[in-house]
Parts: sequence; C-alpha cells; structure tokens
Amino acid sequence: MNHNELYERWLAASLEDPDLTAELRSIKGRDAEILDRFYRDLAFGTAGLRGVIGAGNNRMNIYTIRRATQGLANYLLAQSEEPHVAISYDSRIKSDLFSREAAGVLAANGVRVSIYRELMPVPALSFATRELRCDAGIMVTASHNPAKYTGYKVYGSDGCQMTENAADAVLKEINSLDVLTGAKTMKFEDALASGIVSYIPEEVVDRFIDNVLAQQVNPGVCEKAGLRLVYSPLNGAGNKPVRRVLAAIGARDVTVVPEQEHPDGNFPTCPFPNPEIKEALAKGLELARETGADLMLATDPDCDRVGIAVKEGEDYTLLTGNHVGALLFDYICRCRTENGTMPRDPVAVTTIVSTKLTQMIGKAYGVEVRSVLTGFKYIGEQIALLESAGHPERFLFGFEESYGYLSGTYVRDKDAVVGSMLIVEMASWYKQRGMSLVDALGDLYKRFGICRESVSNFQFEGAEGMKIMAGMMEKLRENPPAEIAGQKVTCVSDYERSVSICGGKTAPIDLPKSNVLEYALADGCTAIVRPSGTEPKIKLYLSVVGRDMAEIDARAAAMGADVKRIMGV
Repeated sequence: MNHNELYERWLAASLEDPDLTAELRSIKGRDAEILDRFYRDLAFGTAGLRGVIGAGNNRMNIYTIRRATQGLANYLLAQSEEPHVAISYDSRIKSDLFSREAAGVLAANGVRVSIYRELMPVPALSFATRELRCDAGIMVTASHNPAKYTGYKVYGSDGCQMTENAADAVLKEINSLDVLTGAKTMKFEDALASGIVSYIPEEVVDRFIDNVLAQQVNPGVCEKAGLRLVYSPLNGAGNKPVRRVLAAIGARDVTVVPEQEHPDGNFPTCPFPNPEIKEALAKGLELARETGADLMLATDPDCDRVGIAVKEGEDYTLLTGNHVGALLFDYICRCRTENGTMPRDPVAVTTIVSTKLTQMIGKAYGVEVRSVLTGFKYIGEQIALLESAGHPERFLFGFEESYGYLSGTYVRDKDAVVGSMLIVEMASWYKQRGMSLVDALGDLYKRFGICRESVSNFQFEGAEGMKIMAGMMEKLRENPPAEIAGQKVTCVSDYERSVSICGGKTAPIDLPKSNVLEYALADGCTAIVRPSGTEPKIKLYLSVVGRDMAEIDARAAAMGADVKRIMGV
C-alpha cells in the first residue's frame, strides 16, 4: 500500500486509542502530514524503536508497540520454552500505557512478565533483567528527546541492549506482522490477575541500590565535606533512586528543583530534557545561585545520563561529559591506587568519540583503556568479555562523551544513579582539599595536557531529512577532504567499510561496521562525523589539542567552520 492507502485504512479502522482517530481526522487532505506518518515502518534496530507519539506506522502508538512486542515474543519463544521478560518505563507521555500494552502482548503469547510497579530508570531495568534471570528486558523511554517522542528499548538476557543479530531476527518477525491486527493481546489487569504478569518485588530495587552503593571509592567522605547540592530529575525517573543513594552516602544538603521534581512527560519547564545542554539546567542553575550550592546536577528522564554545573566564583561552570568522565576516571584510579583497592590488570572502556585524555590517564595508572564504537552496548560487551574470562573485577570504569558513566558490573548500561553518587563523592573529596571540580580539571590539564572536545548537531526531520543525511555521508565517503582548516588530513577512518587509510597505507579496523567517518589532522586534532542512531540528526565531534585555551578555541572555531563547509550545512 502507498501512504494514502495506509492512511485510509487506519482512518476506517476502529482504533482503541481515541487520540489516534482524532489525529487522523485532523490531517485529512494534508499530504505532507500523511506522508510523514505512513511513508515507512518505524525502524527497529539494536536501540529498539524511537519516534514521535501519534498515529501511523511511522509513529509510536499502541499498535506499533504491540507489533514490536509480538515480534519479540515470536523470537523468544523460538529460543526458549518458558521465556521471561522484565519491563520498566519512565515519565514519557503514555509510557505507562505502552509498558502495559507490551506486557499484555507477551502474556497473550504465554511469556512471563515482571514489571516495575512505578517508573524506574534504565539501569534498574538492566539490573532486573540480570537479577531475575530474564530472557529479555523492555524499557519504554526516549531518553532525553523532546516531549513528543517516546521509544521502546530491548535488552538481552545479559542486561545489555540487544545485539545486531538478535535485533535483525526480531525485525524479521515484526515485518511478517500486520501492524493493526498482527499481535495477540490480553488486558493487563487480566494478565496480572492470572499471575503470568507480576510486579517486580521491592527487594529487587533494594538490591539495585545496594549494588550502586558498593561502588563507593571513599565511603564516608560525603558526611564530612558538607557539600551543598541542587538536584533536578528533569521530571523523570531519577528522583527517588538518586535521592535515596545521596542520602545513604551522607550527602544530605540536597535541594530539589520543585518544578522538575515530579514525573511529567510534557516537561513544562524544560522543552529539551537533555543534561548535555545549558537550557535543561536553567531552573537548577537559578536555584543553585539562590542557595549558593557547590554543585548542581541533573539526570535525564530515564536516568541514564547526568550533567553537572560547578560553582566558580559567583557563577557556575558547566562541565561536559568528557570533562566529568576524565575527572571520574582519574579520581577512581588515584584513590583506588592509594587505598589499595585497585584490581589487578584493570580495564577501562570508552568510545572513539570520547576524550583522548582517557588514554593518557590510563597509561599513568597502568590501566588498559579500550576504545569501542559509540553506544553503551559496546561498553557492556567488553564487560561481558571480562566476565566470560572469569575476571569481571578487572572492569574499573566505563564512560561515553554523552554524559553516560558506569562503575561496577551489576548492569550493562550507563547509570546516572551511580554516576550521580560518584560525582558527589568526588566533589566532596576535592572540597576537603580546598578544590572545586573546575580546579581539579585545571590540574588534570597540567598533568596530561590540554585537550578539548565539542559536539555539534545538525537536525534533519522527516523522509526528506533521511535522504539528505544519507547523501551527505555518501559525499564525504566518496570525496574525503585533503585538509581541514589548513591542516593536512593524515588519516581517514571509515568504520562502515572497516578500513583506515593513513599516509597512503591501508589498515583494517577491528570493530563492528558503523556509519562513522573520522579524520585525523597533522596537528593532532580529529574530526568525526556520524548520523545519530536514535535521532534525525548528524553529529560532528571535534577533538582539539593546543598549548593553551586561546589556541584551542581558535583551532576549534576554524575546524568547525571548515567541516561544516565541507558537509554543506
């Protein structure tokens, strides 16, 4: 069927969600609106589904959720006689409805379900999947996207996001199903009454918290430091677990941003609930200035990312994910070495787009640093490799530049609960030494050299946007730049083709294929271009080195302008 035929079919159907019918009627005769909703099926991959909430096969609704879940059920039933799935959800619009719909489809297929009684973070879902020995996990979330989005992330039995092979197998099952009629269904209440669906016990939440607390590096330091905090859960799932953990470690002077304390998928005071951007921290910064807080931190709606602002003089400085990742890594290495708690042959894992400071810090402390593709599932895979070799204790720390951190092996995804705890502990440790985290970062630069990273995002919405991004990447791939901002490109790495060409010599890249292009320059700077795997945007990552900040700022500005020219944005 073409998009108009699909639209008419949906319009004529007796849809169970009246919001969908009202939306379909409102776009009658508006071809662009109809095309955007029906030109394709919402893509399912290793990150599951993500899209705008609404009517159509290219939208998130009870029908696309049911279809995806039926595909997952078919896949699981082919693997196991009695599969078991854990489900969680955050504060997104209709997240609770979509999680119950998923549970109902699984139950109708004879798949046992354990679901959280209330919204819980991504790491709590990863933990429950492992702790309850489930075959899969489902998290209904769109992470830090604006309010109009939601998503459906699928996890494997190891608590890590689904592998490529498994996702392809599920997609094959999904593609065999009719979106409106292809799923078996069961009312959530009936499934709950029958016992095939049950709520996850509170003891599992307690064990999750206990595992987070076990990652403390210097227990007791927060009780003595008297750190003053402002915290915002950005109307998401972090409020209870983060505050519980902070109280447990002795960080009791915590003021919560009142407008952003309680779950609300409309995010009324924060249109972009992403702790990577300053606008998301505006309310928190306002409160921090009023209270004179030492540190302001914010977790995103599904509580897998945390961003911070540090008091510097009379105002606050925002630290990037790279800043915080490098600071945490150095803090953990330094203190575990001093305390005698450093594991033998320690391993840290980061991503190819994250700060190069990690390599220098690792070398100084004798820590093996492994670089993987963007996406925390690849960090999770490295933990699994250490576990399968019988030495999970070797895993020291993992982080990616997009504000995701993990210490410990109890989960296989980034965890803003443990991230918040370690950041507050680290800030307390430095405060006892008369230093802020800004001071600590300056010290890091003195010891290892100045290195600054930045990320630019270029948005391309809808069907036309997908074509533009594909064309842009193809153009770069076929016509790589010889120089950027006056500096010779000494090495081009194409992760899609698994090859690097450096000085005329070709070498293989021993990582999974990914649509990423990296340019290394003669002066030690790098530029990386990749389409986002979860959002309609292309990302540009710059890593800039120099003798001082003035030189770095000038190089970064020149590189950014030239790469944008080459990209055509």
